[in-house]
Amino acid sequence: MSAYLKRCWIWMTIAALGGAPIIALADDWGMGESNAKIPPSSIFNPISTPAREIDTVAFFVVAITAVIFLIVASLLAYSVIRFRARAGDDGREPAQVYGSNPIEFAWTTVPIIIVFVLILVTARTIYMIQAAPRPPGALSVHVIGHQWWWEFRYPALGIVTANELHVPLSDPHSPTPTFLDLESADVAHSFWVPRLAGKTDLIPNKKNSMWIDPQVAGTYLGQCGEYCGTEHAMMLLRVIVEPRADFERWASAQRQPPVLDASASHGRIVFETTACVSCHTIRGTAADGRFGPDLTHIMSRQTLGAGVAMNTPAHLKIWVNDPAQMKPGALMPAMNLGGKDLDDLVAYLATLR
Repeated sequence: MSAYLKRCWIWMTIAALGGAPIIALADDWGMGESNAKIPPSSIFNPISTPAREIDTVAFFVVAITAVIFLIVASLLAYSVIRFRARAGDDGREPAQVYGSNPIEFAWTTVPIIIVFVLILVTARTIYMIQAAPRPPGALSVHVIGHQWWWEFRYPALGIVTANELHVPLSDPHSPTPTFLDLESADVAHSFWVPRLAGKTDLIPNKKNSMWIDPQVAGTYLGQCGEYCGTEHAMMLLRVIVEPRADFERWASAQRQPPVLDASASHGRIVFETTACVSCHTIRGTAADGRFGPDLTHIMSRQTLGAGVAMNTPAHLKIWVNDPAQMKPGALMPAMNLGGKDLDDLVAYLATLR
């Protein structure tokens, strides 16, 4: 079985189990062990207002439909038992009664009322989420979907990062929501972090918006919810929710230029003289590409390749040499560098924290 098929089997099993942690295969690049430490991404355990509103309306709909099911199933069971064929029946057809205005009025009016109530409750929830005003000072993040990774831009902070969204913790008594402006650079994607909010599509040439106000610190797993090509299943993301002070420290570190390490100077030369500079940006260097993730602080991230592998120098070396080994179909080409050049390039990237 290929590595790609094995990973598909892992994620299909996780989905079937509702996100429950499972024992991962040996070539999951450390993701199984890491994700097992993160609470499952259950829609039934919301920690943000939009997700909580969706959870409430979902339970309301389920409760109403469950009552309808019980009533219909009970009447059906009663009819089957009460009017079943018995020994000694003469086999004649029972008397036929046609039409009952009260019954017909009831089974027409009651469903209309139920549907009307469901429409009102759903419309209220949609309006409450979609029409929420953006308060002054709210954090705004520009989210761009790519095949197959996420780009996060913080315009007010001057930060560009990838695949891991950092947001401050929101106090329920004094909410500080984060607003996300969503766009796609290529095909349709869908941003979905189950415990924070519902799915919102990223459409080429169109901007959609959503917001979250996470009230519990931690790391939350998300993924692209719209099929977008070969590696759709591995277009994952993490949302790191942290207290305001920790978020400010992270933001301050991200705004700093990378520290120049003289021992990695040859690796920087390799980076600047290969195709890397055509796709990636590293502030303070000639690299100003826009097709791939910004690498200025790549080693501050937990994962590589939009959640395909844990971010370690060993995994980074495999990724740089041949991304398809980890993520078949990835648009990044294999660099095929010589042994020393590859080692030095990875050593240079490992200094970008």
